[in-house]
Amino acid sequence: MNVEFINPFITSLVNVLATMAQTELTVGKPKKKSDEVARGDVSGLIGMVGPQIKGSFSITFDAPLALEIMHRMLGEKPAKIDADVTDMVGEITNMVTGGAKNELAGKGYEFEMATPMVVSGKQHTITHKVDGPKIILPFSSDAGSAYLEICFDKL
Repeated sequence: MNVEFINPFITSLVNVLATMAQTELTVGKPKKKSDEVARGDVSGLIGMVGPQIKGSFSITFDAPLALEIMHRMLGEKPAKIDADVTDMVGEITNMVTGGAKNELAGKGYEFEMATPMVVSGKQHTITHKVDGPKIILPFSSDAGSAYLEICFDKL
């Protein structure tokens, strides 16, 4: 998979969480992913379609990290993942994808973004509706882990 295409999503995720939630992320080593089981508790998934590419992106948070981001962004900390937390994950998914979209447009990649879907629960699944390799990148923070997944048809 083309690193030039993945890096804007990494940069955007790190920037969004640092700016919006004062949360520093450390990126781990990327791996190919062969199953659909999410590695965390709540995931935002968004599709992207353009003239040159078709793909999807997801960000999954462990529950403790999602709840802490909610606390840092909005000043409230729910006891568990609820509708407000899932709304926040959808917004983060939108912001991260939008940031990556802006950077990729400068490199000649254009695409439209769908409305994000949010799924939560232990062992939930993430289905990328694209034929292509799935890459997963783990992130760590002081409040828990996050996982970025990206799948594109032509990379």
